[in-house]
Amino acid sequence: MTSTLPGTTTPDDPSVTPAAPAASATPAALGGRYVASALVPGRFAQLRYALTSVGRALRAASGALWRLLLIGLRTAARFARPVTDVVGPAGWLTLVAAVVAFSISRAFGWVEFTYLATTLLAALLVAVVFIFGRATYQVSIALNPHRVVAGQRALGEMIVTNTGAKGLLPARMELPVGEGLAEFVIPGLAAQGVHDELFAVPTHRRAVVVAGPAISVRGDQLGLLRRTVRWTDPVELFVHPVTTRLASSAAGLVRDLEGEITKKITNSDISFHALRAYVPGDALRNVHWRTSARTGQLMVRQFEETRRSQLTIIHTLESVAYASDEEFELGVSVMASLALQVIREKTNMSVVTEERQLVTGTPLTLLDDSSRIDPVEDRYPTLRDFARDATRRLPAPSVVMIIAGSQTELLQYRTVQNLFGPDTKTLAFRIEAGAQSRLSKVSGLTVITLGQLGDLPSILRRANG
Repeated sequence: MTSTLPGTTTPDDPSVTPAAPAASATPAALGGRYVASALVPGRFAQLRYALTSVGRALRAASGALWRLLLIGLRTAARFARPVTDVVGPAGWLTLVAAVVAFSISRAFGWVEFTYLATTLLAALLVAVVFIFGRATYQVSIALNPHRVVAGQRALGEMIVTNTGAKGLLPARMELPVGEGLAEFVIPGLAAQGVHDELFAVPTHRRAVVVAGPAISVRGDQLGLLRRTVRWTDPVELFVHPVTTRLASSAAGLVRDLEGEITKKITNSDISFHALRAYVPGDALRNVHWRTSARTGQLMVRQFEETRRSQLTIIHTLESVAYASDEEFELGVSVMASLALQVIREKTNMSVVTEERQLVTGTPLTLLDDSSRIDPVEDRYPTLRDFARDATRRLPAPSVVMIIAGSQTELLQYRTVQNLFGPDTKTLAFRIEAGAQSRLSKVSGLTVITLGQLGDLPSILRRANG
């Protein structure tokens, strides 16, 4: 018999409960409960990754289905276009009204709306008969002349020929002319029959008038269905600006002299002028050694500059620079008149606007380009910014002409003048329709205020005097 101390137990006693493991117990000693609790965060991460992958796959699949749907709609629209293009605005309105009337009749049982829907659909079906048929036309458009001055008369002719072996029923043709639309009724034509139509072209203002394309129209009188066939390409009519003839050298140009001597003295050229004392920085190749040896002082050559004239016309098209459309057109006429005279004198010239640099190879190309000029809005912050950007890559000019409207302040002309050297002659044309033409000079800047085109030759002679 084994004796124990009070309050103690023996290991063999079945009533003894094992003590809790110490804090330093190993994971293996804890069994499967520790391992399961450690794997819970990893399972959540795997589940989250799986859900993310599924979401990404669903988004990709939905995107692919949406793209396929768009492709299908585009394909269906392409195949349906020959049919939908035939339906005019009145036809679509009639179709929508028929659907609405039929829906109301079904919803409320109103028989009257059923009759209305049936009548509208019947009108569409009847209109289908009018769009069938095939034409064997050959159409040509001729303008006489192709170029006119604003205000002159211009006529056009449309010639329609039936090139088929069978006769054709009467038809209707439409011909856009500028902003208008000319409509012609072509009578029935026998085989090889010809029909011509004359029309007037609006030429009251400078523009490029486009005539065409000529299209034949088949359809009902209500315009529900409309089938068109294009027969020609557009033809352009150039309406040139009104210009005035200027006297030779009226603009005070530096003559195009192929080496003519000017009054400017330079250190490098071919026309000898005089000798002067050497200054540090002078090129040694200009030293006149014989004179230097005789005088005991270095002497260098001076030359008179020879150059070819280069004229630059800066013409702003900003609408805020002009008080009216009439003033804008007067500015275009002044620019064209000056440029034409320069081209006749075979002087190098550049004409720049906010839109582009005009073609100045021949008088005809210049006038054609002038016909395309339109006002612009807010292309450059100031006139100086426009002039600097437009002339950056041009040769240095000997004469600069600035053309702007009456809303342009004199200070803006002066800022443009400062872009060029002191040897550049600058003329500022201030266009003010209806004003008294006058000439003034401000700090080396010649300002010409022009109220009408007829005053340009005389005022230029004064400016050159």
